[in-house]
Amino acid sequence: MSQDTRITTIEDLEALYGPIAAPSKVKVVDHIHPVYRPFIEAAPFAVLATTGPAGLDTTPRGDPAGFVHIEDDRTLLLPDRRGNNRIDSLRNIVADPRVALLFLIPGIGETLRVNGTAEILVDPDLLDRFVMAGQVPKSVLRITVGGVFFQCSRAVIRAGLWDPDAHIDRQTLPSPGTILRTLSAAGIDGDAYDRALPQRLADTLY
Repeated sequence: MSQDTRITTIEDLEALYGPIAAPSKVKVVDHIHPVYRPFIEAAPFAVLATTGPAGLDTTPRGDPAGFVHIEDDRTLLLPDRRGNNRIDSLRNIVADPRVALLFLIPGIGETLRVNGTAEILVDPDLLDRFVMAGQVPKSVLRITVGGVFFQCSRAVIRAGLWDPDAHIDRQTLPSPGTILRTLSAAGIDGDAYDRALPQRLADTLY
């Protein structure tokens, strides 16, 4: 690849894409504006992005709609549910508090983006506010909002994300057991893993 085919400066990048449209500027605010609040309250799913010494991380977060609690117009509370104990995002937050959230709502094309900083809280009274199925989260992220804006629906439309006709049969992709068997050089019994997975998910959802 020649130097001429790579963009290496902000000036060249801006020349390629042109000026920012006025609506793209006005939609950005530094707090949870009343017009943005309903998107957070309706979202059952978000992607959390973090960065740290080991690199970048994005992780899916989901619960019933409104699981990210709006404490005030500059503060969000996000419970950390049971997972695989890799805690990559939490390790990153300890080292670098910067975070970003992308909220998705089934059937809605627009997404909501939130940038800010996070801290990990373990206050028992706070944890008790987020009990699900009788289980409290191990921790709660308190996110101080720095910027909020909506993303237009182009990407979701192009992807056909909410179009049932575009949904893919799960059987066409490698199963979790197949992936683990392959990557462990058959050290993990993939068939046994897949057989046990549905019940394990049900038993350990929270």
